Amino acid sequence: MTTVASHLVPRRKKSLWRRLPVVHQLRQSVGLQRGMLITGLVITGAFVLTAAFAPLLAPYGFSQLRAGGVAFGSQRPPSVEHLLGTSVGGYDVLSRVLWGAQTALFVIVVAVILSIFAGVALGLVSGYFGGWLDRVLVVVCDAVYAFPSLLLAIVMSIVISGGRANLVGGILAAAISITVVFIPQYFRVIRAETVRIKAEAYVESARVLGASNSRIMFRHVLRNATRTLPLIFTLNSSEAILTLAGLGFLGFGIEPTSAAEWGYDLNKALSDVTSGIWWTSLFPGLAIVLVVLGITLMGESLNDLADPRLRGRRAVAQASGTVAETSVVPGGTLEAGPGGLAGLQDGETFDEHGIEVTS
Repeated sequence: MTTVASHLVPRRKKSLWRRLPVVHQLRQSVGLQRGMLITGLVITGAFVLTAAFAPLLAPYGFSQLRAGGVAFGSQRPPSVEHLLGTSVGGYDVLSRVLWGAQTALFVIVVAVILSIFAGVALGLVSGYFGGWLDRVLVVVCDAVYAFPSLLLAIVMSIVISGGRANLVGGILAAAISITVVFIPQYFRVIRAETVRIKAEAYVESARVLGASNSRIMFRHVLRNATRTLPLIFTLNSSEAILTLAGLGFLGFGIEPTSAAEWGYDLNKALSDVTSGIWWTSLFPGLAIVLVVLGITLMGESLNDLADPRLRGRRAVAQASGTVAETSVVPGGTLEAGPGGLAGLQDGETFDEHGIEVTS
């Protein structure tokens, strides 16, 4: 009995490890799809680690202008003291890029969490109860979704923070403006799934047994309607970074003395490009491109793996090849054409066209 239990525990741990979200999708992926997923995971993981350990990785503070009583100087080229040079404002470019990852991660987390809670709640109520409430919510969400996202973010930033803000105010302004844009996306997905699930037999059975609407919604419908949310989360995270960078580039972002932000640094580096000073704009722009690319690759790969039609193409091809090579003849593997049936009947032979040859 002890021996059996000792064999079951590792197997259970192994199965639980394989069922983890990222590990499960990684095992399903093949070929180019796996390469895209691994690349996205590596870039996104590096971004998250950089944001988490920015205070330890950055050589200077995001608003630091001098060290040891000596000013950094503006537009200094890359050197030993400043590996990526200094900006027009006299900030260390490397430090600003590393601290900017932390600001971007804060905005992603706050914006997506707020939009998920609001979008899921509205979609669940609208899809389950229907009626006039459903029609009103659908019209409002379609109107918001049709509104230009960056323009809406600018308006919300001005309303919340007056166009300029400190770290908390700037993050909330950007996050709330992004939240308003993302809510219709989560609302549409959850509403469509709720409308489909509430017609299932187990929901009807729960209603016949006397279960309340709240119990059916949160115990039976919500659990099955939120399976695609991680996919939308990854795809919307890259859009959140672009919206934050757009706000900073247009001058509606966070003050440089409150936090580092890549869009603001790009805005201040516009005049440097025509003067041949490339390092002030290259590295913030490269950070935006890499992070958006990594998150997009991961999101698109997960989206493909969630679609059985796209996920199963390689498996079907491999299975068909295996079946074609499988022996179905007692004498050996089936050869091309009916001639492979020669061993089925004693004394009878067939040519390559399947015609019996008589001796």
